[in-house]
Amino acid sequence: MRSFLIEWLVLTIAAAVMVVLLPGMTTVGEPPILGVAAFSLFLALINASVKPVVHMIALPFTILTFGVLYLVINWLFMRLASWLALSLFGVGVYVHGFWWATIGSLIMAVVSGLVGSVIGE
Repeated sequence: MRSFLIEWLVLTIAAAVMVVLLPGMTTVGEPPILGVAAFSLFLALINASVKPVVHMIALPFTILTFGVLYLVINWLFMRLASWLALSLFGVGVYVHGFWWATIGSLIMAVVSGLVGSVIGE
């Protein structure tokens, strides 16, 4: 449980940086950090439960497409986390398109790696 909470914290910080840097990401809700926290909660739940299975099933197709399918999967998971947060809690982060989600996932990967190394995850 503790590791999940740490992952959620790291993803919340990374999502906040992503929202600040990208105009294609819009927070919904007041205060904006509440929307970012709800979005990152669902992203952490997806990463912990569904993502490993989907990546294992899609591995042959990812190799055939030279990793392009990985971008599509990340986009779908970001859209799913956005939809779940907005529909269940009424707050979240709205992703305005495929390329914004792609750039956002790159930013989140870099920031998550940096924050995770500082925290010691």
